[in-house]
Amino acid sequence: MQQLLQDTLATAPLGVTILLSLVVILLHSFVKNSERAQAMVSVAGLAIAAAAAFWTFPMRGTAFSGMVMTGGYASAMSVLFIAGAALTILLARDYLGKIGADFGEFHILVLLAVTGMMAFASGLDLIVTFIGLEVMSVCLYVLAGMTRGRLEANEASLKYFLLGAFATGFFLYGIALIYGAAGTTNLAAIAQSASARAQDPLFLAGCGLLLVGFAFKVGAVPFHMWVPDVYEGAPSVVTGFMSTAAKASAFAAFMLVFIAKFDIAHGRISLALAMLSVASMVLGNVVAISQTSIKRMLAYSSIAHAGYMLIGLAAGTPAAISGVLFYLLSYLFTNIGAFGVVSIIENEKQENVSIESFAGLGTRRPLLGALMSLFLFSLVGLPPLSGFFGKYYIFYAAIAEGYTWLTIVGVLTSMISIYYYLRVVVVMYFRSDTDATAVPVTTLGTASLLLSAAGVLVFGFFPRLITDIADTLF
Repeated sequence: MQQLLQDTLATAPLGVTILLSLVVILLHSFVKNSERAQAMVSVAGLAIAAAAAFWTFPMRGTAFSGMVMTGGYASAMSVLFIAGAALTILLARDYLGKIGADFGEFHILVLLAVTGMMAFASGLDLIVTFIGLEVMSVCLYVLAGMTRGRLEANEASLKYFLLGAFATGFFLYGIALIYGAAGTTNLAAIAQSASARAQDPLFLAGCGLLLVGFAFKVGAVPFHMWVPDVYEGAPSVVTGFMSTAAKASAFAAFMLVFIAKFDIAHGRISLALAMLSVASMVLGNVVAISQTSIKRMLAYSSIAHAGYMLIGLAAGTPAAISGVLFYLLSYLFTNIGAFGVVSIIENEKQENVSIESFAGLGTRRPLLGALMSLFLFSLVGLPPLSGFFGKYYIFYAAIAEGYTWLTIVGVLTSMISIYYYLRVVVVMYFRSDTDATAVPVTTLGTASLLLSAAGVLVFGFFPRLITDIADTLF
């Protein structure tokens, strides 16, 4: 019992989130029209979960017979997921009412998705990793199709579910092959013989199939087919949540399995990651140029940013991984902020999301125009915003490891991205406003956008607030 209590306390962020999900389910079941109360309880509960994550940070180790990582890396990633969920719930409070989708299930699904993300990113056994992946994925499938009266939402949900189930099959079969080669699903036990099995075809095939599953979840080419349609069809606040917190969870598990445990980053897996990175950066940035919908443009941008982060995984050094962690945090604030502005611009039919619909926004709504410009500049990577330092740390670490050619591709594709990001800024400030429709800005929505902007600025001016912590996680 004492060991069970210690393990429960060490995994307090996960436990608090699970209990919070149950509380919100009961609130939804027994109190009518409790959506606003559910939002308040969810945000308050997430604050408690974040406090638990800070409290457990020094408790570095494992729990439940070595199946779950505790403290350090797990706690840091939990804070990131919690931040993404809290910002999303704040943005969604008025947005869901506007589009007629103010369902109490939204908060439950977001909280359960965060629970899955925590398990996915802290699992030290491939079975736990798989369970976390499935809990997160099922919630996201439903969230993508929340506005079930829209054909685009149904298409997004169904496409995400079918392709996600297919990718899950690859992932699960990879686990089976690794189990067949190593005789265990525990990552620590597998890692002990990973170097000796570097030439084992069965083990390599299992790693390759795991790679397919992870690449699908991060939206890397050629496993990106679902990204544009799902991001466009899902409600904007859900898209922001999927593109940040869910992507961060996938990258966190990716790094934990392939870099921290298997330690075969400098072999065949490293080359495969480099190829995925190049394909993602090139296709994502080039195709984004031709998009007229801002949600599809940001979707292809998300594919490109996955490519940048894969540079860090290909390098595989502690400095590169630290850069990826900083990039994930910066991208969370930046992209949730960008999709938050899109959610405010949208009308009640979830239309009005073309780039041209942003014409004159800088004069119509100066605050929204300024915030959107800030988020886009950070996505470009302009100093001194956090997006610049995210790319800088990854590129610097990659060059130090001998991946100069990969860094050159990253820099060149970043230059391509300047065009389609700044095109939105030009439309906002240098195009006349053809739509006289008022753009209402709510208090909670503004608060979420300002918090996102604060994250972009603070971590841009003081990046070592994060890098000093990230350097100690591996």
